[in-house]
Amino acid sequence: MDQNAPKIVVPPPGPEALKWVQRDSKLMAPYNRPYYYPVVIAGGEGSVVEDVDGNKYIDWNSGLGVLSVGQSNPRIVKAITEKAKKFLHYSYTDFRYREAVLLGERLNKIMPMQCKYFFASGGTEANEAALKIAKHSSKNQLFIGFIDSFHGRTFGTMSFSSTSPVQRQGFHPLMPGVVLVPYPYCYRCPYKLKYPDCDLWCVDFIDEWVLKKFVPPEEVSGFFFEPIAGEAGYIVPPPEFFPKLQKLARKYGILLIDDEVQVGCGRTGKFLALEHLNIVPDIVTLGKGIGGGLPLSVAAVQSDIMDLPAGAHCTTTGGNPVSCAASLAFLDILYEEKLIERAEELGNYTLKILSEMKEKYEIIGDVRGKGLAICIELVKDRETKEPIDTRDFCEKMYKKGVLMVTGGEGVRIFPPLNIPKDLMDTGIGILESTIAEVNRTYFGSGR
Repeated sequence: MDQNAPKIVVPPPGPEALKWVQRDSKLMAPYNRPYYYPVVIAGGEGSVVEDVDGNKYIDWNSGLGVLSVGQSNPRIVKAITEKAKKFLHYSYTDFRYREAVLLGERLNKIMPMQCKYFFASGGTEANEAALKIAKHSSKNQLFIGFIDSFHGRTFGTMSFSSTSPVQRQGFHPLMPGVVLVPYPYCYRCPYKLKYPDCDLWCVDFIDEWVLKKFVPPEEVSGFFFEPIAGEAGYIVPPPEFFPKLQKLARKYGILLIDDEVQVGCGRTGKFLALEHLNIVPDIVTLGKGIGGGLPLSVAAVQSDIMDLPAGAHCTTTGGNPVSCAASLAFLDILYEEKLIERAEELGNYTLKILSEMKEKYEIIGDVRGKGLAICIELVKDRETKEPIDTRDFCEKMYKKGVLMVTGGEGVRIFPPLNIPKDLMDTGIGILESTIAEVNRTYFGSGR
């Protein structure tokens, strides 16, 4: 499959896709999964995927962030194949094999701190491990998290995830000891303040109204946060926010637990998004892209904090040798092809174009992001900031040959880090045509 512009053989969805959607609905969707659009993937190469009817699409969501170096990258396929021929599995928490050791050693050459590692399969598992490690190390039972963050859907992480009520509805009581405070979302400030005149009240609020009123700081294990809120639409906090939060954490001896599952592994132009601010967290979690396309996640913990006794936490399939081999190949590609730098360069290029579009189309309320983690908020009115139907917008993009997904009140752009520039430009052209079309619906014309 070549990486040409999208080729729509028939207006999607095609007959083969509809057939598989119907079969899927009988077997795999007992809870009515909210599919974005009826695409049924059959194959792919790089930044292009193909459906069962032969339609080709530009991949602007990297398989929900997993395919950071594209679909079926030849170097990763080779690593997977060679390892699978030798052995597939042998639980690394109960036995040893080289691949997990090599991956830990490799990560310690990249991470801003020296760590010990727990490997799992998905991001929520790494986050669960991080919470247990933080509790055991600090001997404290309370956590402070942030509204508009997403950390997973298991019972521990669900207590922090707060981008939609459906994530919690019907599952109470959740894990106790979790206090949520507003995320620094300047475009829709929950305090109705304006940056920078607010003087980062969102941090002072934690100190003055949470820690001094009802949450004993000496009983707080950690601040659990995303450095950029991914599921909420790549909300980028003001640059002073995390340094000020770090100062507060150090004041009370509270751990910094950094969830980089979605925005880590080079996506923002640094290996860790928090590195943009020169902040070294106590615990980092990685997922999605770290496996090169296979299930893998990581809880990276500063060595002096990782003190769990044998048997306190475990996994059977996490740190699978084939996934570790794929991860090592991914890291080789990431650095040898300078994809971290490329993410920053192509991201800045894209953000500049989108900012120019914002001046042209009244429907664009906000453009934000870092590297190739970008969000556009599309609104019916710039004053009220009432959002448009973003799922409908994504469906329009799908019918024109670009696969993208929503994020909070916006739509997200997070393609593979090695997407060809001409393919990115093709997607941007399709995006503008769709924005212009929707803009006419609400405003009649461009600005």
